[in-house]
Amino acid sequence: MNLNITGHHVDLTPPMREFVENKLQRIERHFENMIDANVILTVERDRHIAEATLHARGANLHAEAESDNMYKAVDKLIDKLDRQTCKHKEKHTDHHQREGLRAAAGQLQ
Repeated sequence: MNLNITGHHVDLTPPMREFVENKLQRIERHFENMIDANVILTVERDRHIAEATLHARGANLHAEAESDNMYKAVDKLIDKLDRQTCKHKEKHTDHHQREGLRAAAGQLQ
């Protein structure tokens, strides 16, 4: 996965960059078909904003989170993206396969 992290009015320190990369690995566990991710970290006065756009096969997911601390904002952002990826994955799961297995099991009894 290609990862692009940019900062607006904030210096991206190596620990902050590593924190975002580690958190995005949580998303990759659920959704292995990620093409690229663009993460923008912004500071406006007392607001810390983290936003991300993930491009995957069949989906473009976008989320934004705001907090008084950048690390909290990134945590909220990852939680939102995690829910979106789980929902997207559930939509594209073939549920009819289970019904076929149940029908076959019912015929065997």
